[in-house]
Amino acid sequence: MRAPEPLFQRPVTWAKHGLLIEPRRDLWWMRSHAMVPTVEPRGGGLYRVYFSGRDDRNRSHIGWAEIDLSGEPRVAAFAEEPVLTLGELGTFDDNGVTPSCVVRSGERSLLYYIGWNQGTNVRMHLYGGLAHSEDGGATFTRWSRAPILERIRIEPFLNTAPYVIRQPEGWRMYYVSCTGWLSPDLPRYHIRTATSADGYRWRREGAVAIDYADENENALARPMVLRDGDIYRMWFACKGTGGYRVGYAESADGVAWHRRDDLAGIGPSEDGWDSQMICYAFVFEHEGRKAMLYNGNDYGAGGIGLALEAPTR
Repeated sequence: MRAPEPLFQRPVTWAKHGLLIEPRRDLWWMRSHAMVPTVEPRGGGLYRVYFSGRDDRNRSHIGWAEIDLSGEPRVAAFAEEPVLTLGELGTFDDNGVTPSCVVRSGERSLLYYIGWNQGTNVRMHLYGGLAHSEDGGATFTRWSRAPILERIRIEPFLNTAPYVIRQPEGWRMYYVSCTGWLSPDLPRYHIRTATSADGYRWRREGAVAIDYADENENALARPMVLRDGDIYRMWFACKGTGGYRVGYAESADGVAWHRRDDLAGIGPSEDGWDSQMICYAFVFEHEGRKAMLYNGNDYGAGGIGLALEAPTR
């Protein structure tokens, strides 16, 4: 079904402010990378940014940095230890964990994440996991050692990167689902949607939210959705034969989406840390305008950059 025309098409004009969070190579859990920024507001211009760093064996662990946007943007604090690390040997996330979404549910914080698992015939398996915190994000405990996004009959390959929103009628998830492997190193995946009554158990029927633009596109990754007045806005990563770019779509109901990548409003720089790719954007509201955190070259090897919505004239 073709999505209805969006209600609102004013593009956001972004002003880049450079790298904000860089890897702390003195910390064992982030010898390299600060990947997939995931924002949780803390009040007073402070935001906790969960992300994954990589250890000496290239395995991902989830930690955080707190940023202060009340004045000149700066990093106010860093986690010395990760809040979530590798799963038990043989589980779906025993080779790494990466955040994708944090949702507040009463006194509990729900951390939806990507679980990494090494493959044999293919290079990796990725599934969606869930952990929760009862202490404001100081520590997280897995809800289950099994994924919440496992392979099922209609989705037999990798299913991961859950992004969850709460609506009056229930919970909705946007996630990455693989439609096949083009080679042992190249999966092809797009964005689907699922529903839940409680945020833990999910009903999946293979509904596609954002499909491939053409036969040359092979990756639609890390969706994130922002409710903006009467519409829903989605930013996601997309790539074909080149490096990742930021894609964009709008929806009147959060179900049927209209893709308009030309309205993403941001692209690679001419040189520097985000000149080859730009990906894994997270957009949030700060003091009446939008802010974006994102990764650049080599999937966040340089760290996390900041862009702010430019004032309208």
